[in-house]
Amino acid sequence: MKKQPAVFFDRDGVLNVDKGPISKRAELIWMPGAIEAIKLLNDKGYYVFVVTNQSGIARGYFKEEDVYELHSLMEEEVENQDAVIHSFYFCPHHPEGIVEEFSTVCNCRKPLPGLIGQACQEWPVDLSASFLIGDMQRDLDAAKGAGIPGYLFSGGNLYDFVQDILEKS
Repeated sequence: MKKQPAVFFDRDGVLNVDKGPISKRAELIWMPGAIEAIKLLNDKGYYVFVVTNQSGIARGYFKEEDVYELHSLMEEEVENQDAVIHSFYFCPHHPEGIVEEFSTVCNCRKPLPGLIGQACQEWPVDLSASFLIGDMQRDLDAAKGAGIPGYLFSGGNLYDFVQDILEKS
């Protein structure tokens, strides 16, 4: 397969409004312009990946299956608008978690770039043309660790933000 550029989105605070740990559809509020931004990137030939820390699993707020279910619902809503999220990657770990199997230090928790690396092992990603959009410094640190640019999104319309990045690239 031919390598393609990718955009790595953090989830909470970028694709959806960050209201704390969420695991149910009723808690999901899409960021303005999020699905349109995904569609724009699809049309420009980018893979779209979600890379997200989900320490709520380790902390006992919800189960791993809840995250898979929410991601399936997000994927379905995006597909209903003729867009595609190619894959979701999440870290369920936290060193101070209360669920023993997830209460650990790992290499997938941002600010480490493990989730980006996982996507690149599973997909033919052209890292030299890829970037990440996150809402926290740890997201940008993960991008730097993977050798790609990271852009700090602080709210507003995600479509406009992505369009601006693409115009400047």
